[in-house]
Amino acid sequence: MSMSFMLLDSSIRQESKKFLQLAIPLASAQVAQSLTGFFDTIMMGRLGAETLAGGGLASLTFFAILNIATAIVMAVSPLIAEAHGAKNKKRIETLARQGFWLSWLLTIPIMFAIAHCDSIMLRLGQPEVIVELADSYLDIILWGSFPAVGFAMLRGVVSGLSHARPVMYIVVSGTIFNIIGNYVLSFGKFGFPRLELAGLALASIITLWGMFVTLLIYIFKHPQLKNYRILKQFHRLNLPVIWELCKIGFPIGIFVALEIGLFTTVTYLMGRLGTQVLAAHQIVFQTILIIFMIPLGMSYAATVRVGQWLGQKNLKGIERAGYLSISVGLVFAIAVTIIMLLFPQAIVSLYIDVNDPANTEIVNLALPMLTIATVSQILDAVQKITYGALQGLQDTRIPILLNILAFWIIGITSGFLLGFHFGLGGRGLWLGQSIGVAVAALLFWIRWRQKLSHLKTVAKVDRQKNY
Repeated sequence: MSMSFMLLDSSIRQESKKFLQLAIPLASAQVAQSLTGFFDTIMMGRLGAETLAGGGLASLTFFAILNIATAIVMAVSPLIAEAHGAKNKKRIETLARQGFWLSWLLTIPIMFAIAHCDSIMLRLGQPEVIVELADSYLDIILWGSFPAVGFAMLRGVVSGLSHARPVMYIVVSGTIFNIIGNYVLSFGKFGFPRLELAGLALASIITLWGMFVTLLIYIFKHPQLKNYRILKQFHRLNLPVIWELCKIGFPIGIFVALEIGLFTTVTYLMGRLGTQVLAAHQIVFQTILIIFMIPLGMSYAATVRVGQWLGQKNLKGIERAGYLSISVGLVFAIAVTIIMLLFPQAIVSLYIDVNDPANTEIVNLALPMLTIATVSQILDAVQKITYGALQGLQDTRIPILLNILAFWIIGITSGFLLGFHFGLGGRGLWLGQSIGVAVAALLFWIRWRQKLSHLKTVAKVDRQKNY
């Protein structure tokens, strides 16, 4: 009994170490990337209200489209993790090569869509001057589409091979460079011309290409990674492998699109409640968004660890990796929740002067919203990391239906009723969103348990056949 406990304790410590070696760099990279948008918004605001509106609209549009595309190519992560677990070098090389092809194939329609966003914005009733400003940004930033999608694909490759640390260093360095570049080019510092929104877009392109090329060089130079000849016979398009990536990747892309759509819908509903409510919501949303990046990074790590054990056909390893990932995320979320509940006023003061009487209404609206969102992020961490574990099992289709049920049917409906029919306003919308999060966490947990049960049944049948 004692020996069994010691072995179990040792395996948990080993799994914890491997998980954190992936989770910390990936979560750090996500937080760094979210801070880029935060500082971009500050700089746009200093360029004027119209620039903030046009630039904000353009930035939101570009990165919304980009997030969907990068989610699709991240299908390489669970597949390469499985191949790595099975020690199948040839399959790793094939998946990486076809990942490049998929990145190119996705980039073409992305660039076309971004180039024609101006006409769509005008049809949606956006002011012409705002659309012109947004278009000046999008016409430049669209040339950063391929390196952004390509970097996400390479991140999936190196993560699947348990080499996540360089991703953190590259993204953090890129973020710092981007912030400095934005300041220099948009405001015309150190002898550079004042390019305003065009400067922000140009700095982002340079950063995206720099990050992509740096990660590619790292793969070619690293003693272990360079053995994977990912560009060998690059000209050969392997349609069955492309299709395999798409079968896993497109459901992930749809899932991300549904998430982005949910946040956008809630934001528009907040706008119907008035400017003050919308301002309070933005404070809460920006805060939760940065914190959410950490469970998101953990979910990527969960995908890799579960995928690697799947490649080894080790059911105990799969189970241990999934439950440990969820547990670590839960502990983190509870710790953050306690801190945020103790200092809500300090958090709001990061955005506005809480002592200014002109901001009293915004503060009074933001504080209860922040409390609801803070408690909700505990279950949000659980649902996101559980979804990551399901990705590791290459289960990406059923979670889309669970997402629609939890967020779009239950969450949005209850939020609308609480916010508008029961007079709870912004608090009601956040409560509804939180109900959706709770339902999603429960449904993903049930799905995870079902998948484990199915794998155990299949393994039992296989053993009986062999016997």
